[in-house]
Amino acid sequence: MKTKVGIIGATGYTGVELLRLLLRHPEVEVTTLTSQKYAGLPIGQVFPSLFNHLQIPCEGLSVEEISKKTDFIFTALPHKTAMETVPLFYRSGMRVVDLSADFRLKDAATYEHWYQTHTAPDLLQESVYGLPELHREKIRTAKIVGNPGCYPTGALIGLGPLMKKKLIHTDGIVVDSKSGVSGAGRDVVLESLFCEVNEGVKAYKIFAHRHTPEIEQELCGIAKKEVRITFVPHLIPMDRGILTTLYVQLTQKMKTEELLNLFKESYEGEPFVRVYPKGKLPNTKNVRGSNFCDIGAVVSESGDRAVIITAIDNLVKGASGEAIQNMNIMLGYPETMGLEVVPLFP
Repeated sequence: MKTKVGIIGATGYTGVELLRLLLRHPEVEVTTLTSQKYAGLPIGQVFPSLFNHLQIPCEGLSVEEISKKTDFIFTALPHKTAMETVPLFYRSGMRVVDLSADFRLKDAATYEHWYQTHTAPDLLQESVYGLPELHREKIRTAKIVGNPGCYPTGALIGLGPLMKKKLIHTDGIVVDSKSGVSGAGRDVVLESLFCEVNEGVKAYKIFAHRHTPEIEQELCGIAKKEVRITFVPHLIPMDRGILTTLYVQLTQKMKTEELLNLFKESYEGEPFVRVYPKGKLPNTKNVRGSNFCDIGAVVSESGDRAVIITAIDNLVKGASGEAIQNMNIMLGYPETMGLEVVPLFP
């Protein structure tokens, strides 16, 4: 019998990406889609890309009714709305992957500093941070998984192995990321309009981006000490993709080949991490539409500095694909099920 899945908040970019991928998952049946704005409309009318593939109507949120016809829940709601909804499904016995930021941070005070008052702080310790490459075993038994943000996914996959082996200094880390416009969501926002973003590249929210504490939380957990980063996000005029450039100081001299071999050993057997050979660097075009995170690296001639590059699709490995990867782990399905998509090119 297939797992019956509900998507709460199904009409944003992450919602439609969940549907695109779940429709090819052999063990899943999508039974419930909620949308306050589009209640009553078939999803194929909301997203013509799904026409003739899925025609179930969007509906309003009723936890009691949804719990009767679903086995598993994805919440693709805005921050604050998610923290009000996730506890209702949790208390009804459902397992949830939440794609907002509401259950990513472990410390309520940190969350409230960067976001707003948290109305379910008791569940923060129940939630597991959903980066499989770091927390796979905890994800297996989790009732709530806080799906990582898009920027943290690329940064942490690039920094994790080096931090774990104490091969980089914990101060002076620079995370420089460039994201497509879909990362800003589907709501109409002036800064995301075509004329505002086309033919331009801009940095934004320097020292003020909400993904900063998320990256630092996970790095601190690996290093067992305080880690502070300089995170500079940029918006670039493309639909999807994130290229992250990581600047680090090495604690021992290395060569590029040695660093790449470390990544290969660290991610051996990881189905969605691809380590490039020396002389090749990731490009967002090569992961578009897929759940891959590509990694490349170059070490300075002096051997004491390194630049690491990661590329992901922000809507797949940076959001919906990772959420499905987490679901597969939680439900005991093969981790790649429904996600074995060859990247689109060109």
